[in-house]
Amino acid sequence: MKKTVMLLLLLASASAWSADVRDVRLWRAPDHTRVVFDLSAPASYQVFPLSNPSRLVVDIKGSVVKSKVSDPEFENTPIRNMRHGVRNGSDLRVVFDLHKDVNIRSFMLAASDDLHDRLVIDFLDKDSPARTVKHAVDITSGRRPVVIAIDAGHGGEDPGAIGPGRLKEKDVVLAIAKELQALFNSTKGYKAELVRTGDYYVGLRNRRDIARKMQADLFVSVHADAFKNAQANGSSVYALSQRGATSASAAFLAQRENQADLVGGVSLMDKDDILAGVLTDLSMTASLDASLRIGTNVLGGMGKMSRLHSSRVEQAAFAVLKSPDIPSILVETGFISNPGEARKLATSWYRKKMAEAIFTGVDAHFRLSPPPDTYLAALKRGEVKPRQYTIASGDTLSEIAARFEVSVAQLQRENKMAHTDIRIGQTLVIPES
Repeated sequence: MKKTVMLLLLLASASAWSADVRDVRLWRAPDHTRVVFDLSAPASYQVFPLSNPSRLVVDIKGSVVKSKVSDPEFENTPIRNMRHGVRNGSDLRVVFDLHKDVNIRSFMLAASDDLHDRLVIDFLDKDSPARTVKHAVDITSGRRPVVIAIDAGHGGEDPGAIGPGRLKEKDVVLAIAKELQALFNSTKGYKAELVRTGDYYVGLRNRRDIARKMQADLFVSVHADAFKNAQANGSSVYALSQRGATSASAAFLAQRENQADLVGGVSLMDKDDILAGVLTDLSMTASLDASLRIGTNVLGGMGKMSRLHSSRVEQAAFAVLKSPDIPSILVETGFISNPGEARKLATSWYRKKMAEAIFTGVDAHFRLSPPPDTYLAALKRGEVKPRQYTIASGDTLSEIAARFEVSVAQLQRENKMAHTDIRIGQTLVIPES
């Protein structure tokens, strides 16, 4: 029989008590489907495939389903349906009927904070197109855009910090990331891609790898802070530190963020070989310098619309920022644990303003120091000219925007206008539509 399903068999240490299944949850990612069993205790288990028809069998020793669990939605996944029953009088057998053959990865996660012990089963898509990230090139000018990798923190099994009213960090930062992506992609000379496009978890190392496949010029990781003291407030920006944290709060945050893989459901069997010698590489020094300069500009933009938790770019050993060849910053958009800031972060208006602040800071840096092979570099050298329009009698900003097929917000942003008032004879730079 042709082996089309990779079998990963992992036996956890045997437990002396039964592990009740409390719930079953499903997350869909671009290249895999994750099924998570919430357990009342650690358990031994087996995973094996069956064919004709394709199935995956999961046996959990000494386990029962004591209450009605959620019925996952299997639409757009390789799973047709799930069924379960009792085996050997005391063990739980779960069978997944599959539409097609898949690769399998499975592992146990220990209880953490509000999360129970969990059994994670990943159904890995074969030859998924989502795994390949194509580098965008500006064909019209022959000069490439500045590529921005936008990373919304947490996701899936890992909600991140949880604020009043069960406001989840993973939802807030994904919304901000999408607003930020829209701002870059509506501005000539930029191309922005999301590292996480939906509600699923991406390992910290994989986030860096995705940015590298994008050939990104900048990696921006978006988060919403939390602290045990609900009075803590303010936005902040972080970069990697080679020598230790610049403050106790930076060290605390880095430790919390670096534990995300334990919560989000990532197998830790593979070791991070990037760090072996990379911190002494000269490219890391250059990337850190650029990260600090970009972070300072972003702080300046954020400081105009929110209180800053720190007036300087803080540094700590954030795992997600350890890319030797890509300038990387982590932006904390506020304290979701603070009731006042949580109310703001819950609104689309504030998320949009925060995205605009981040965009303004990043744009200011790349207008001044663009990569040499980009459209922005050609623009700075005067090799290409932006479109311009001189305002005549009777013109309004909205009419000009409609004429050139751009938005009023784009016109304001391109010309650094705080309002829509214009005057006869004023020259406007017209962004690309």
